[in-house]
Amino acid sequence: MNALIVDDSRAMRRILRQIVEPLGFQISESGNGIEGLKSLTDRPDTELVLVDWNMPEMNGFEFVKAVRANPAYERIKLVMVTTETEPSKMARALIAGVDEFLMKPFTPEMLLEKLQLIGVSAPLST
Repeated sequence: MNALIVDDSRAMRRILRQIVEPLGFQISESGNGIEGLKSLTDRPDTELVLVDWNMPEMNGFEFVKAVRANPAYERIKLVMVTTETEPSKMARALIAGVDEFLMKPFTPEMLLEKLQLIGVSAPLST
């Protein structure tokens, strides 16, 4: 299983990696939406994207719109991990195609709960 973390903060990418990688995901990272789109092109089998809203070059909202405009990515689960709590922005992102929101700061349990809500969980051990 592949996951992509798109955030301009290296520290936040590391935190998210430490939570998601043990679920069995192979992680790739990008520092902005443009890099994130390239990563999706390189790894079209990506199943989950954790994306920040506020980033340089291409923000998370623009990234979500671009992903949802491409039918090849319709199965990807998108979680916006952000400090943006303004209801109108949240509504715009949901309309654009975000599956779930996670507000910063958060605990690992909060992220795992959001992933379960959208049907993403640890694979069964064999």
